[in-house]
Amino acid sequence: MHTLPLAGIRKQKVLLQPLIAVPVRVWLACLLAALAACSSTQTFVAPLGQASFALYQAETRQWLEEHRHFQGPDKAAELDWNMPQEWRPAGVPSKGVLLVHGLGDSPWSFCDLGPELARQGFLVRSVLLPGHGTQPADLMHPSLADWRQVVREQAAILAREVAQVYLGGFSTGANLVVDYALDNPEVAGLLLFSPAFKSDSAYDWVTPWIAWARPWLRIPDANRPQQTPVRYLNTPTNGFAQFYRSSAAVRSGLARKTYDKPALLVTVRHDSVLDVRHTLETFTKRFTHPSSRLVWYGSLPEGTSVPPRVLVRSDYLPEQRISQFSHMGVLFSPRNPLYGEQGLRLCWNGQDEDGLRQCMEGAQVWYSAWGYREPGKIHARLTFNPYFDWQAEVMAQVLKAAEKDAMQGGNDARCALSVSQYSTLQIK
Repeated sequence: MHTLPLAGIRKQKVLLQPLIAVPVRVWLACLLAALAACSSTQTFVAPLGQASFALYQAETRQWLEEHRHFQGPDKAAELDWNMPQEWRPAGVPSKGVLLVHGLGDSPWSFCDLGPELARQGFLVRSVLLPGHGTQPADLMHPSLADWRQVVREQAAILAREVAQVYLGGFSTGANLVVDYALDNPEVAGLLLFSPAFKSDSAYDWVTPWIAWARPWLRIPDANRPQQTPVRYLNTPTNGFAQFYRSSAAVRSGLARKTYDKPALLVTVRHDSVLDVRHTLETFTKRFTHPSSRLVWYGSLPEGTSVPPRVLVRSDYLPEQRISQFSHMGVLFSPRNPLYGEQGLRLCWNGQDEDGLRQCMEGAQVWYSAWGYREPGKIHARLTFNPYFDWQAEVMAQVLKAAEKDAMQGGNDARCALSVSQYSTLQIK
């Protein structure tokens, strides 16, 4: 069984309202407990500050060995799936991509994208955000600053090894890389998959205020699995709070300045956790490079014509029993052994109990985002992208445009010497 952690905000809205009735003594007790825990926070966060990617990998693996709640007997495989990864191209690379996963996920999220980018000539690396890869409760401890730190450190390390650095992210990870790129013009371009600029929940802003008093929006249940070998199935309130802070930061950053380097954004019309109208508007107004592209799966919002630079593909594919695309599916190839066409079936998808039972018993299903229902059909989660290969071609085109800009100097401040400035210099 599987669910997206971000969806917990929406499904648990009702749990936020009773908090105003909690007795003062309970609030004070929770506050004291939270303050007492602050002194030991770093105990629960994987070490950062390494001088190389190899050392970062080694120390992260050791941390996982000591702290992970393993889900199966093959511990070595689980460590590989959850630790930072590297994919190398043929020859000596001159360009690299750093990939950042989403809330509750792991570096395994990029098991299809990483090799594809390596085939395109990039040195590709992924990170493990603090609080991930071990057990869901460990997400009670990291801050947005911790997540920003690992992006900042590994982007700097990559920049020492290749001439051109690109950043990519999924969901919350997309927020983190945009946040970094806006203040670091040496980043040549961005790849943003289901970018989580704005949640569809009206309550996400509450989470930073209540995380100390209500550690979980959905209290862990021994009868329901809390994680899989590659991701969490439940997320502490602090995880949602740091997601909210990342989304607020990127909205503030994009309000302050536009992003003028090439960027690829990929989103789905029926995303179950994001405000995709906001994504569309943000792309058209704030991602200004003519080579930037937004891939939009599904119909555009009513009354909207196709804007320039937006590529629309249908998300209703009845020949494959696909009713709509999902938040998570954009990352994965149909050939993925776990999430592809021949992979597992995620039946816990917001259906009623009878639909869930039939799905788990092997009945024929259709596929959708979380929570979609249609009379006469049972829907499991769509976990892959039928357009993955086409999307990879679009990605390559955007990256080629970015590479051309970088080769020509682009907007890099280190190369921003104008003719008029040059003519005023005294050449001796």
